[in-house]
Amino acid sequence: MRRRITPARAGLNITPMIDVVFQLLIYFLVATNFALGEQVFRLDLPDRGGVSSNRDPFELDEEPLRIRVRSSGEDGQVIALSIEGPYPQPEDLEDLENYLARSLERSGSALFMDDHPVVIVPGPDTRWEHVVATFNAAVRAGFRSVVFAPPESS
Repeated sequence: MRRRITPARAGLNITPMIDVVFQLLIYFLVATNFALGEQVFRLDLPDRGGVSSNRDPFELDEEPLRIRVRSSGEDGQVIALSIEGPYPQPEDLEDLENYLARSLERSGSALFMDDHPVVIVPGPDTRWEHVVATFNAAVRAGFRSVVFAPPESS
């Protein structure tokens, strides 16, 4: 009688792999924190009037640099300038322009960036040419965001 030779079968015992998978499943079920998910909260925001900007919403508003302009003297020909805050006070337009140019970011002191808001505040009887000359000095110094405020009441 002839013996039939059967080829050997390579078998894969997957029982240990199934045990490991079940142990991992149990581990993650026990270790997982089933906290409540994110919820939607009502948020009352101020009305912006439909204005949208590309600004970072967490960016702080910069306090504008306010320059007060007065016309003085007998016939109003002398200009008097003052900067609100702890800044050196300019004596004339040239002194103002030099200080503003030195305080920009591109210079060493870096007090302001060139888009820092500058507000020109005229007095009640200030001559228009003094206000415009102050505006021009700020623009020549390198500021890009220079605006006029309404004249102050006396």
